[in-house]
Amino acid sequence: MISRIVGVYPEVINENLSFFDPMVNMDYQYNLMSLVSQIEEYIAEIENSRSNVAPKKMITKKALEKYESIGDFVYQKMTIGGIVDRNIVLTDIELRELKKLIANEQLNRRSLKKKGK
Repeated sequence: MISRIVGVYPEVINENLSFFDPMVNMDYQYNLMSLVSQIEEYIAEIENSRSNVAPKKMITKKALEKYESIGDFVYQKMTIGGIVDRNIVLTDIELRELKKLIANEQLNRRSLKKKGK
């Protein structure tokens, strides 16, 4: 009956609710309302864990001014004595800086193509 209200097949509902009680899959007369308290606790835990996540540090233009281009970023961060070191692992912030540099380069190239036409 809940499947008609929600618009989802009963098998899908049972599969998802089996996380809280595996008997849901085996007993077709199982009272799903008995799982409400467990589901509410689970949702509360997820909401608490989300609130503890620190906000991401924004990449500013000032941070990107250190690099003239993508090649300069690679040279500064990924080379030792001019040779690319394959074992270097970039941090999350460095990856976001590189992503922003790439996006800026793509925008510059698009604007040059539009001016050329």
